[in-house]
Amino acid sequence: MSYFVTGGTGFIGRFLIERLAKRKGTIYVLVRRGSKQKYKDLLEKTGLNSNRLVAINGDLSKPRLGISTKDMATLKGSVKHFYHLAAIYDLKADAASQEIANVDGTKNAIAAAEAMSAKCFHLASSIAAAGLYRGTFREDMFEEAKGLEHAYFRTKHVSEGLVRNECKIPYRIYRPAMVVGDSKTGEIDKIDGPYYFFKLLQKLRNRIPQWVPLIGLEGGQMNIVPVDYVADAMDFLSHKAGLDGRCFHLVNPESQQVGEVLNIFSQAAHAPRFALRIDMRMFAFIPASVLNLLKGLPPVRRIINAILADYHIPQDAVGFMNMPTRFDTRETLKALKGSGISPPALEDYAHKIWDYWERNLDPDLFKDRSLRGNVKDKVIVITGASSGIGKAAAIKLAAAGGKVVLVARTLEKLEETQKEIAEKGGTSYAYSCDVSDLASCDKLVATLLENHGQVDVLVNNAGRSIRRSLELTFDRFHDFERTMQLNYFGAIRLIMGLAPSMLERKAGHVINISSIAVIVGTSPRFSAYAASKSALDAFSRAAAAEFSDRNIAFTTINMPLVRTPMIGPTSIYNSVPTLSPDEAADMICNAIIRRPKRIATGLGITMQVLNAIMPKAVEIIMNTVFRTFPDSSAAKGDGDENKAEVSSEQMALAAVLKGIHV
Repeated sequence: MSYFVTGGTGFIGRFLIERLAKRKGTIYVLVRRGSKQKYKDLLEKTGLNSNRLVAINGDLSKPRLGISTKDMATLKGSVKHFYHLAAIYDLKADAASQEIANVDGTKNAIAAAEAMSAKCFHLASSIAAAGLYRGTFREDMFEEAKGLEHAYFRTKHVSEGLVRNECKIPYRIYRPAMVVGDSKTGEIDKIDGPYYFFKLLQKLRNRIPQWVPLIGLEGGQMNIVPVDYVADAMDFLSHKAGLDGRCFHLVNPESQQVGEVLNIFSQAAHAPRFALRIDMRMFAFIPASVLNLLKGLPPVRRIINAILADYHIPQDAVGFMNMPTRFDTRETLKALKGSGISPPALEDYAHKIWDYWERNLDPDLFKDRSLRGNVKDKVIVITGASSGIGKAAAIKLAAAGGKVVLVARTLEKLEETQKEIAEKGGTSYAYSCDVSDLASCDKLVATLLENHGQVDVLVNNAGRSIRRSLELTFDRFHDFERTMQLNYFGAIRLIMGLAPSMLERKAGHVINISSIAVIVGTSPRFSAYAASKSALDAFSRAAAAEFSDRNIAFTTINMPLVRTPMIGPTSIYNSVPTLSPDEAADMICNAIIRRPKRIATGLGITMQVLNAIMPKAVEIIMNTVFRTFPDSSAAKGDGDENKAEVSSEQMALAAVLKGIHV
């Protein structure tokens, strides 16, 4: 007894061949001439030799699969079971490609099976053959299929019809549900079905504590089965007598809704669960024509496309995750009775599926996340590079191969930074510029473009911080003017000067070093500083929206308190936990690598949420902080700050409120 398999080098095919290998007989597998490596990989994975697993050269698109006369003579009369698994399952594939592979391929496979006098033709169809049928679809139903507009649905339905109506030898049809990895190992070699939503769950896990309940959407039915169940069932059912002409639903008898499935994988990923799921049927009163009109509006379409692209979700996948069909599987389960083969519950193996994806298939694994890979030979301008955060970031970026442009008022200090960079083999350039002087900013922009041609990354790090209560500022309006001049006007002057060249190249990244005070929203004694950083934040959001389609990214880093000369005059900060300049520089490096909209600490985000839902409570908390920590002697202008004693209450509260001040 011999077997012939199309699609044997594919996902389900390989698992099926592993089962057939446990039986007697030669296994012939169709291999395109350009896919010899896939055949070699199949030999390695199955542990079979080329005498037991024989490659037959051919092509799905050719008559009788393009099998040569010589090979067909060898196969004729020797093949008992012909398995046709080859098809296109890629949602991104165009309709023409799916027509050739799924329809013409099935027609050619039937002809080949008949030519070699195979005893039974086994078709791996799909539940997609039912289309978008509303209700329960039985295994004996076919013509009743509805909603076959999508190319994948249509071609799978038509190919099944070819077998039913044109195949002259006995046949059996198998309709698997959405096939995921092995239930024991999680192994899979492609992204499909629920995997498209794993990146969303991963990002939620990384940004939101697991215990935070989320609001999500409840969709239609999602039926999932592991590949080992599909392969086991096909192997058993294809060899059981008396089943010719039957169709089998290889599905989970307990169909689950989309929200339930996402929660199962959320638990596997240790991500927050969707505690409240809004049923999409509540929007059914809106006419389809109105919904299609809204989805067709350019802004809506761009938002949807951007979100889907960010999470690597094909547009068609959303529709596939919202099927209205339930699948009856009673006849299949009856035929499998006594075999010990049954579909496992998703809850029992979801963690295996997630773990394999995250370790082997996560798209981010294939991106260059190294600092060198993202900054090598790029021109990176850093203001305030003579000390603190700017200096630390410059040294790291130069060491990674970036062409770092150092900007500050004092050239002598910049030259010291240059020397450190050169000693470590990095490249840097130093330019004196007073960022608070707009004319100086304009001169710097012109010099940069002339000397370097372009600026890839601008880091607006130079800044002024004033810690002084309003009561001490009534006669010091210049505090606000000077702070705004440097932190806001100077920064946007540089952005506005460099933006035209970035837009022309459709490439650029602006990183603004902001403060945790901006997202906390309540910052006693930092009215001037927080206002200037908030203004820059608002400008950047507006600019990002305008340049979103031109590949210009804006990242705001809401820094917590950092141990720099800026905080030196305030001795209380000596008792407050702070970041080191190196740690702050790592945040800048991470911003360059990942280009996020915002980088903030967990404390900052927590305070932002609290301020949104309980603003009065946050105000009281911050007032308590304000009264506990008096103005510094430097702010009062009456003595040596370093002689001021710090109370135990101040030290305790400072530790609790780590990083809130700046």
